[in-house]
Amino acid sequence: MTRLVASASGNGAPGSSHTAPPAADALVDEFRRQAGAAAQGAAGERLKDYQHPVGVEEFRRMGYRVVDWVCDYYAGLGARPVRTDVKPGFLAGQLPPRAPESPESFEAVLSDIETRIMPGVTHWQHPSFFAWFPANASFPALLADLIGGALGMVGFSWASSPISTELEMAMLDWMAELCGLPASFRCNGGAGPGGGVIQGTASEAVVVAWLAARARAMRGRPPGDRLKLVAYGSDQAHSCYQKACRIVGIDHVRVLPASEAHDWALQPEALRAAMEEDVKAGLIPCFLQVSIGTTSSCAVDPVGGLAAVANEYGVWTHVDAAYAGSAALLPEAREHFGGLEAVQSYAFNPHKWLLTNFDCCCMWVADSGPLKEALSLTPVFLQGVGNALDYKDWQIPLGRRFRSLKLYFVLRMYGAEGLRSFLRHHTALAGAFAAALAADPRFELAAPQRFGLVCFRLRGASRQQSEALLAELNASGARFLIHTELGGRHTLRLAVGAAGTQLEHVAAAWAAVREAADRVLGEAGAGVEGPGAGGGQAVGAGKAGGAAQ
Repeated sequence: MTRLVASASGNGAPGSSHTAPPAADALVDEFRRQAGAAAQGAAGERLKDYQHPVGVEEFRRMGYRVVDWVCDYYAGLGARPVRTDVKPGFLAGQLPPRAPESPESFEAVLSDIETRIMPGVTHWQHPSFFAWFPANASFPALLADLIGGALGMVGFSWASSPISTELEMAMLDWMAELCGLPASFRCNGGAGPGGGVIQGTASEAVVVAWLAARARAMRGRPPGDRLKLVAYGSDQAHSCYQKACRIVGIDHVRVLPASEAHDWALQPEALRAAMEEDVKAGLIPCFLQVSIGTTSSCAVDPVGGLAAVANEYGVWTHVDAAYAGSAALLPEAREHFGGLEAVQSYAFNPHKWLLTNFDCCCMWVADSGPLKEALSLTPVFLQGVGNALDYKDWQIPLGRRFRSLKLYFVLRMYGAEGLRSFLRHHTALAGAFAAALAADPRFELAAPQRFGLVCFRLRGASRQQSEALLAELNASGARFLIHTELGGRHTLRLAVGAAGTQLEHVAAAWAAVREAADRVLGEAGAGVEGPGAGGGQAVGAGKAGGAAQ
């Protein structure tokens, strides 16, 4: 008798399709004899080979259909509304109260995509998605995700799956070279003191950097000094800065004001004054978060000047370039990234603007020692070859996915120049939108246009009018923008970044802005005075990240 371990026609485990050799049958029979009563009766029935409801050939057939669905989805994405008007709890009552006891068909599950899932989807890949910052995707990265998911490995240590660690080191070095990052950030096969790691998000990177900063600051200090540590960041910094301080348990969190006079960038003088005051009060400056590309306005803090002040006080400087970091691939944008040789850590998200599906955050440290000091823990069951390279010691969780494969596919299948062209295209689209705004006296730029972000508002308009303008723009669902506040004033944001966004989509957005302004103001130009009234002078697009790029 020859046992069928996994049926090629459908019911075997993923990746299995073979017939057990006679020797295996003999081995099983001998094992049953040795197991005795534990292999007899009802218990013996449970030892029979488990048959999965989806086997290799069924998966092949289903996979073709899913790929077809994905292709059809992208082909028709522009015709869908960017988001729907469902209300919280809309799914309640549409699903059965409990999971099914018996397997249901793939056809039934797939049919739920359009009837139950799609009504609640905000289409982040839509070419007219202009909200927040992008989370763009690409087909190469999707393919890598499929392969990585199929491999299903958990690369917490070098020994757990060597390729996961080694490809990650190589990809972080590739990316560091493409972005012109300091040599101190290179992994060099694990030979140097610094290196790179892939975190899930930039928010995770901030927490990890904080833990490293605290470990370094507390060397030789009494435990009670933990309560004296101080964090510094701009009021324009992402909320992950203050959240990280909560997670780490920091009582002294400084949120330093930035002003329109400096294009919303934190100034070294303000940082120095805050640190001097804290030192006089007996506190210990410990951590500084610097931003390259804030969420509200894409402001760029002066990295070199701020890091110079921080280094005088022995403060760890972490640079958050979550969105804007992709632009470091462009030589003409490198002026925004000066001073990184003076910082201790740096992170950006390829999953935002570099066509690498969420989640993928590249983080580098100039010295991994404090990082490992804070996070290294190797129980006996994890001890093995290559422990010095274990990425579990560079992150908060133990488990980690094979994220580097996505970078590998994207970098190879787009090439550096293909990615640069993509980034330049988006920057030019945003520059054209900013130029059209500047030519219309009803509008003003609320901050310099940088990279793919344009911040704007009706000149001299009230908050109610500005809110009404945004509501008008989003009412049809054909596009999606959000707002922020700069200097306490309601400000609209248009962030170009979806993989499929082209000139036609930005042109349509500008036409919608003009038409919405007509409706909000009653008629074109009505109720709004000329340039300079109420809202101050329009802010120019500036040479950095402007239309010329």
